[in-house]
This record gives sequence, structure tokens and C-alpha cells, in this order.
Amino acid sequence: MRKKNQFNFQRQFRNKKVLVTGHTGFKGSWLTFWLVLLGAKVTGLSINIPSNPSHFKSIKLQNKINHRRIDIRNLKLLRRIFKKYQPDYVFHLAAQSLVKKSFSNPIFTWQTNTIGTLNVLESLRELKKNCAAVIITSDKSYKNLEFKRGYNENDILGGKDPYSASKASAELAIQSYISSFFPHKKTKVLIAVARAGNVIGGGDWSENRLIPDCVKSWSKNKKVLIRNPRSTRPWQHVLEAVSGYLLLASSLKKNRKFHGEAFNFGPNSIKNYNVIFLVKLMKKYWKKVSWKVVNKKKQNFYESNLLKLNCNKAKIYLKWKSILSFKETINMVANWYKSYYSQPKKIYEMSFNQIKEYEKFLKKRSIK
Repeated sequence: MRKKNQFNFQRQFRNKKVLVTGHTGFKGSWLTFWLVLLGAKVTGLSINIPSNPSHFKSIKLQNKINHRRIDIRNLKLLRRIFKKYQPDYVFHLAAQSLVKKSFSNPIFTWQTNTIGTLNVLESLRELKKNCAAVIITSDKSYKNLEFKRGYNENDILGGKDPYSASKASAELAIQSYISSFFPHKKTKVLIAVARAGNVIGGGDWSENRLIPDCVKSWSKNKKVLIRNPRSTRPWQHVLEAVSGYLLLASSLKKNRKFHGEAFNFGPNSIKNYNVIFLVKLMKKYWKKVSWKVVNKKKQNFYESNLLKLNCNKAKIYLKWKSILSFKETINMVANWYKSYYSQPKKIYEMSFNQIKEYEKFLKKRSIK
């Protein structure tokens, strides 16, 4: 008998009501687009479109879903929307996601990342139907002790900067709510946490992020400023993380043993690469590439130098693993941006093709 593929997402999401917070952001727009292609009925909640240009607008996602502008700090309105749409699945991605911005606006960061997550949990309490909710936090939720090994899901949470601390705080709130209001044997609402590595991919236009900084500078034949050239990060393509979110949601729906669990989704921790290696690899796809290293003493905010994730738990229990090589990842990223600058009207087709290409990789390379 032929074994079922755990990545047959269409069976799980077709005609299902899916609520995505932060759907206009970088990861949120790729997740939402993939769900649309799977046949899901998506309602997206977001306070705004966080960048200009944006992946969300470039592929005209607002025409394919129920697009709602809402601040997740507004509990009353959030509850009303959950009650009205009665989702089968919830993906919570809405966040203030930039470390540097968390220093200039820490109150907004804490309110959005911690109180916003509490509001989502409160809204989930209102549901009286079966629902699987995946709450996306961050690899920076871990207290970064600059370990050479990858962090696993049982490591201590924490954070020196406001962004990391706000995400760790949100995780404590999630644990408390699951214990207090979503008891394992009785609850119809099942909740799990996803922690992804440093996600890169086409359509990321966020400020003070490496890939967007590079392509925006190089498209104007300018030098890109590099802050921490030797820092390593668990770089992975956005579709790697999103495939993990989709798999976790579908697994949670089928098996309540995953309720209350957290999972890391990142590349092989042995193969972390530093900033300068990534920039040099991108250099192959662009003409007149140059960069300048910024004096670290002039930097007025903290950034960790070493960060790795151990993803054995996802590999063992979900049969998930990173399937793209680093060169394949950079190839997909570079081709997306080159297409954007050369043929912007065909960017929908580029994003569509990359999802379909990744789905083929999943069938060939996933754990059987």
C-alpha cells in the first residue's frame, strides 16, 4: 500500500476557513498565497501593509482573500471577528518583527507581540468548535548564550533586546493559557508554537534586513552597509518555514498529542553561514556589487553573533526537514528579486512558480 505523503496539504486545507494574522507581511503573504493555491477560504487580519513595495501588493493578494485591516491590540474587535468567521485553522504571525525598531519603539513592540498574542488567545477561548492554531514566535525567543550547538525546544527562553524579550514573554503567556484554559483532554481548540530561523526570500522589503538592504542598494548601484559580517544565522527560504507551519497545523488537527508543543523549523544546524558568505553568494547574480562594513561601535543596539536551531523534534515527530541547499535558497531569492526589477508585472507568476517548484521538492525530498 502506498504511504500517504504528510505534505499533501490540499487534502487538509481545501475549502477550510483559515484565519491568518499578519497576512500582509513577508512570511504572512507567502503563507496566505500558498493557502489560496490550496483552495482555503482565507481571512487575513493586519494593521497595515508594512512596506512599500510589498509582496502582498505585488501579487494582488487583497483580491483573492477576505482582507481586513485590524490592530490585534484591539481585543473587542478581534473577538468579534473570530466569532463571526469561526475558523478551522488559525495562523498567528502579526508582530513587530524588527530588532532595531524594538529599541526605538519598545512599548509598541511589547504591546503588539505580547498583548497582541494574549488577545489572540482570548479570542480562541470564544470558539466552541474544533480549531487548530499555530502561533509563530521566533528563534530569538531563546535566551541567547551564544551556544555552538543548536537550541532545542526545552532551552530557556529570554532576550536582551525588546523584540526577543517580547517574543519570549508571549511564549510564557501561551504556556499559561494552554494550562489554564485549553486542557488537553477537553479542549476543542488545539494550539502549538512554531519557532523559525532567519527567513529569507523574494518579497522581503523590511528595513535593516540583509537581503532587502542588498537588493535595494545594488539596484541603484550603491554600496550596501554590512553591520555584522561574521555573525551566523539559521538562514532558510521562507517556503521552508511556511511548509513547517502548514505541516504543524495539519498534524495538530489530526493528533492532539501535539497540543501545547513547540517546534523549531530551521536549516541543518551544522550548515549555518555567516553574513559575508551570504553576501558573496548573492554577488554572483548582480552586477557592480559592493559593500561596506559599518563600525560596530557606532551601532546603538544589540545583535547576537551566533544563533543555531536544533530541529530534531520536527524531524522525528512531524517528519519535517529543511530540503533546500543554501545555494538553492540563494538562487530562488536572487531570481525573485531580479525578476521584480526586470519584469515587475510578472512577479505573481514568479511567486506562483516558486511555490509549485517547492511542492515538487517536497514530494521528492521529504522524509518518508
